[in-house]
Amino acid sequence: MKTKIILAGGSGFLGTVLADFFAAKGIEVVILTRSPKPRTGLIREVLWDGATAGGWAVELEGARALINLAGISVNCRYHARNRKLMLDSRLNTTRILGEAIAQCANPPPVWLNSSTATIYKHTFGPAWDETGEIGGCPEAKDVFSVHVATEWERVFNEAITPRTRKVALRSAMVLGHGRNSVLPNLLRLGRLGLGGRLAGGRQFVSWIHHEDFCRALEWIIAHDKLEGPVNLAAPNPVTNAEFMAAIRKVCHAPFGLPATRWMLEVGAFLLRTETELLIKSRRVVPGKLLADSFVFRHPQLLPAIQQLVAQPVLKEGAISLSTANAKYNARKETPDALTDEIERSIP
Repeated sequence: MKTKIILAGGSGFLGTVLADFFAAKGIEVVILTRSPKPRTGLIREVLWDGATAGGWAVELEGARALINLAGISVNCRYHARNRKLMLDSRLNTTRILGEAIAQCANPPPVWLNSSTATIYKHTFGPAWDETGEIGGCPEAKDVFSVHVATEWERVFNEAITPRTRKVALRSAMVLGHGRNSVLPNLLRLGRLGLGGRLAGGRQFVSWIHHEDFCRALEWIIAHDKLEGPVNLAAPNPVTNAEFMAAIRKVCHAPFGLPATRWMLEVGAFLLRTETELLIKSRRVVPGKLLADSFVFRHPQLLPAIQQLVAQPVLKEGAISLSTANAKYNARKETPDALTDEIERSIP
């Protein structure tokens, strides 16, 4: 019998890279989605509504792991309707998954449930590991986001699953190509000369390369002592000024126009999003992963971005993530040759 991993809400950017990552290792992947499509190979899509029990629950029987990624994007205006959708799409899916696991005769031994590094308090001081202070801050306009994160983890922790280890994935921004990934948009801004520091640039940015994101989840599944909250972030957070400087460097942009806070407020309103996504200082480090001897392949920001933009942009049915990474790592190019390829790869 093949090893099987369940991805709940796995049709977006993170679900796609995780499905490809595990399938490349010969693991069967079942994606629970509201709009299933026919798939070939080791990846299947199964209908669920994220709120009620149904035929999808049988897929949990004998699975190696359940990974819950469900939840509508936070890249929107936080008006009353969207606030309700953001909460319901996270709390309801987590609750029904807990109930389904409790009914299993042979439940998955580990359940990884999405959370967010936004749960930690806005800080310019020392970085937060998993023992960091939790709370919202009006200055960062993150009070609602922290409320969503704490409620999400509360429902997750309340699920009674005595035979299933539970891990809350406090994820930082994941860098990669694909739908809903932030990197292509940042590269586009950099190329247009708009890659300057934002709101002063002092705020910290926590991030993780999508390959390390996948590898970290694989590691957590395999290491039973990892439980509770686990930070998914590279060990070296940077300031926004440093982050945007890296974007400019790979874009060969000699300058980048900065944006003040009031300019961000106007832009966020026009783009129907919130400035909290840009102005909050997220300085998070992966304390538990490092203590458990996990080794990051992409610990530094600039080389991570260079690797991504030099890598072929993956589309459905294209080469796998592991194949693309292997091809990149095998190259012995000069710095100038690498720079030329980076320029050609920018969207």
